[in-house]
Amino acid sequence: MASACALEWVPDKLYNMAVSAIVTSYGKYRRELKGLPENVQFDIYYKLYNKGRLCQLGMEFSDLDTFSKVLKVNDKRHLLHHCFQALMDHGVKVSEILADSYAYKCQDYQSNLATTQTTDKTIQLGFALGGFLGDAGWFGDACKVYKACLGVCQMDTSLSSLCKTLECCVRLLHVQNVNCQYQEAKSTCKMACSIIEEIGSKGAPANRATLYTECCALLFAESQYDEAYRHCKMAMKELTTTLPQKAVVDVLRQCSKACVVKREFSKAEVLIKFAVDFARDCFGCRHPKYSDALLDYGFYLLNVDQITAAVQVYQNALDIRQAVFGGNNLHVAVAHEDLAYASYVQEYSSGRFTDAKDHAEKAIEILEHILPSDHLMLSSSKRVKALILEEIAIDSHQKEMEQSLLSEAQELHLQSLALARKAFGENNVQTAKHYGNLGRLYQSMHKFEKAEGMHLMAIEIKERLLGSEDYEVALSVGHLASLYNYDMEKYDEAENLYLRSIDIGRKLFGDGYSGLEYDYRGLLRLYRQVGNYAMADRYANILQQWNRIRDRNNSIEVKPLEFTLSAGLSELVTEYF
Repeated sequence: MASACALEWVPDKLYNMAVSAIVTSYGKYRRELKGLPENVQFDIYYKLYNKGRLCQLGMEFSDLDTFSKVLKVNDKRHLLHHCFQALMDHGVKVSEILADSYAYKCQDYQSNLATTQTTDKTIQLGFALGGFLGDAGWFGDACKVYKACLGVCQMDTSLSSLCKTLECCVRLLHVQNVNCQYQEAKSTCKMACSIIEEIGSKGAPANRATLYTECCALLFAESQYDEAYRHCKMAMKELTTTLPQKAVVDVLRQCSKACVVKREFSKAEVLIKFAVDFARDCFGCRHPKYSDALLDYGFYLLNVDQITAAVQVYQNALDIRQAVFGGNNLHVAVAHEDLAYASYVQEYSSGRFTDAKDHAEKAIEILEHILPSDHLMLSSSKRVKALILEEIAIDSHQKEMEQSLLSEAQELHLQSLALARKAFGENNVQTAKHYGNLGRLYQSMHKFEKAEGMHLMAIEIKERLLGSEDYEVALSVGHLASLYNYDMEKYDEAENLYLRSIDIGRKLFGDGYSGLEYDYRGLLRLYRQVGNYAMADRYANILQQWNRIRDRNNSIEVKPLEFTLSAGLSELVTEYF
C-alpha cells in the first residue's frame, strides 16, 4: 500500500469524490473509462491501488493499450512506480506480460506492411515502455522490448530510421550493461558504433555522448580501464546542455567512475559533484535519477577514503529508492549492497557489523527473489556478506560458531568467484578481488598455503591490469604481508610488502589514510618479533602520529551534500577535457 507521505498529489475534493465513486462501482464503469483523458484514467487506477484492489489494477495494467496511455502521464511517474512494484510483489507478472505483448505487436507489424505512422507509433511506444521498465529495475523485460523495437526500426534504411535505430541500440546497450549481459552488450555496442559512423558519413548529427558513455560502462565492467577512460573523455567532449537531462547526469556519473579507477580523483570529484547538483536541480531530492548520482558519489567517496561521508550518501540513496520503489526491486537491492559494503568498511576496526550484515542479507534476499541463481549481480552481494561473516567469525570467540560462519563465508566466496570467472574470465579486477578475499578467508581458516596462492594470483592480475602502484594492488600486497607476518613467519618478505603497501597508500591518499593503520600495526608486531626494537619504537611513534591525524579528521563534521560548484557545464568540459 502507498504510505501517506508518498502521495503528494491530492485532487480537489469534488474531483476526488468522483474518482472514489467510480472506483466503488468499478465493474460498472470500466468500459467507459477508456475514453477518458490519460491523467483521469491514471487517477482512477491509482485509487484502485490505494484501495488495495490489486487484482483489478493488474488486469488493467496488463493490457498494453491501457498501459501505453498511463505512460503518457509523466508528472505522476513516481506514483506509477508505486503501483507497478506493488503488482510485481503481489505476483502479477505485469512487466513480463507487457514486454511479451509489445514483442508480439512488433512481430505483427513486421509480418504486415505497416504504414510509416503506425511504425513510428510502435517505435515510440517501445522507447516509452522500455524506458519505464528499465527505470523500474526490470532490465530483462526492458531488453526484450528494445530488441523487438530494434526489429521495427530496421524495417527502413532511411536516415531518420537510422537515427531511431541508433537510439534503440544505445537504449538496449544501457539495459544490457546494468543487467550484466556483457556478451550481448558487446554485439550491441559494435552495431551502434557502426550505425553512428554511417550517420556521420551522411553529414547528420548524432548523440555520440550517450553512446560513448555506454561503451565506457561496458569497458569499465571488463576492467579495460584505459579504454574506458578514453571513451569517458570522448563522451565529455560531446556533452552539451541540449542533451536530455537524464543523459547529462548519466554521462557525468559514468565518466566520474572511469576517472576514479584511473585515480584521477580531482576530475572524478568535480564530475560527480556536478552530476549530483544537476540531478538535484532538475529532478528534486526524491527522484530515482538523483539516487543514481548519489550511488556513484558514494563510490567516489569510498575510493578516496571518506568512509563516513560515503555511508551517509549511500543511506540517502537507499532511502530514496525505498520510497520510490520499495519491495523486491533491483534498484533497492543495489543500494542495500552498496550501503552494506560501506558500513562494513566503516566498522571494520570496531567489529560492529549488525547493520552491514542486515543490508547485505536484504540485498541477497531481493536478488534471489527476482533473478536466476547464476546471475552475476548475486556475485558482489554474496562477496560482501562473506566478508562480513568472516569478521564476525573471527570476533565470536566460540569455536563452533566460528567454524560455521567461516564455512558459510567460504561457500559464498566460491560462488562469487565462479560467477565472476564465468562472466569475465581470469583477466578482470573483480575476479582478482574474489581471489584476494579467498586468500584472507583461508588465512582465517588456517589454510596458509592456499591463502598465499590466492593472494599471489590476486596481485598478479591486479598488477597486470592496473599497474604496480594502484590502490587495489596495495590492498592485496598488504594482505599477503599480514599472512607472512602473523602466520608464516616470512618476516623479510612481509617487511618489504608492508613498506610497499604503505608507500602506495600515502602517495594516493596522504598520511591520514585509514588503511595505513593495519600496515603500521603489522610492522610494529614484525619488528618486535625479530627483536628490532629501534624500528618498533619508530613505528609506534608513526602510529601515534597517524592516530592524531585521524582524530583530527574525525572531529570535523561531515556534510558531503553541502558543496558549491565554481563552474558551469561548458567550463567543466573545457577545463578538464
